[in-house]
Amino acid sequence: MTLASCPYCYERINPRRLWFRCTGRKAPGRQPCQPEFDRARKELTGIDELVLPSFPGPSRVFQAVNSATHEPCGAVSGIKVCPHCHSRMPATFGEGSSPLIAMAGAPHTGKSVYLRILADQLRNGMGRRFGADVRLSGDNQFRNNVGGSDFLNPAGELFPGGQLYAKTQQAAGGRREPIVFGWRRKRLARYDTTFLSFFDTAGEDLSAQETVDNLRYLGAADALILLLDPFMIPQAREQITLPKTAYAAGDSTIDVLNRVTDNLRESRHLGGRKNIPIPVAVVFAKIDAFFEVLGADHPLVRRPEPGPYYDEAAGRVTHEYVRSLLAEWGADDVDYHLTHNYTRFRYFAVSALGAEPDYDNDVVDPRGVHPFRVDEPLLWLLSQFDVVPSRG
Repeated sequence: MTLASCPYCYERINPRRLWFRCTGRKAPGRQPCQPEFDRARKELTGIDELVLPSFPGPSRVFQAVNSATHEPCGAVSGIKVCPHCHSRMPATFGEGSSPLIAMAGAPHTGKSVYLRILADQLRNGMGRRFGADVRLSGDNQFRNNVGGSDFLNPAGELFPGGQLYAKTQQAAGGRREPIVFGWRRKRLARYDTTFLSFFDTAGEDLSAQETVDNLRYLGAADALILLLDPFMIPQAREQITLPKTAYAAGDSTIDVLNRVTDNLRESRHLGGRKNIPIPVAVVFAKIDAFFEVLGADHPLVRRPEPGPYYDEAAGRVTHEYVRSLLAEWGADDVDYHLTHNYTRFRYFAVSALGAEPDYDNDVVDPRGVHPFRVDEPLLWLLSQFDVVPSRG
């Protein structure tokens, strides 16, 4: 049996044993069901609303079931929901690999900005590049009153008025509304749909072990994007000129990394003898601040030629150059920790904005937003799940 993580509550589920939601229609001679308060939905997702009842499908089946009858009213429903949180599942859930991708990082690493740019590139650049239909998925993501309205309008401005986002609030009860994308692409003679679920953590969620333990999605994650801020590395910061508002004093990068690692070990019951098996994209953000220091010919400043694949050769080169920078900056303890705790990890250097913002006023560069190599961490992770091909 192959289990997957529900993209909305992070519980492991069997995609062939989903529940269903009543349609509200009734069979002749029966009373129709009425919307009711769903305690499980409230507890696991924080969504407090009246919904039609959820119910299990037929038992003892060995293949996917696409409809079921709700016995109290006799209605036949094809609306699939998670057996735990009763969130409406996409009709094609379970037809392809659907990795749950956690995103973590200390305060001020720019996670929300990175996720906004990545979402825009998924729908506009990467979809066309790979011939994929990419769209948002989920009950709440189609409403403007749940804090995700900036993801809903693909024609809207990335940052209205040039204003950057406010600081992400801490997770309530260890969860936050995810951003879920469906990626549908033809492979050989059939179509496969992969669902990508992203979570933006507040940096404060990683500031102490007690709060990290509450983040259940880390334990359910199939892959991790770990954003690191080079401004928090003293020897790196000495090479550039920054206003004090560009960075904030806080826990060191290695301390945050230690806490994430401890949580991943505990949630997977690994102990200390084995390395953590999930792939980890270790992303150094804000690399644009170092463009002049590195020089225009440096491999980290050049963009690989885009194609309908992940460029494995360019990725290995980037990995080794970032590793050498860590040693140069006296931060090779990060590399030692990753090497001795993770089976698969790769370094990336990106800039979500492409140019330094006005840190004092939290606005983007007046010349606009020009993302730099933002897609590479996700493409590498997708190549690890055979969602996209790799070359080189």
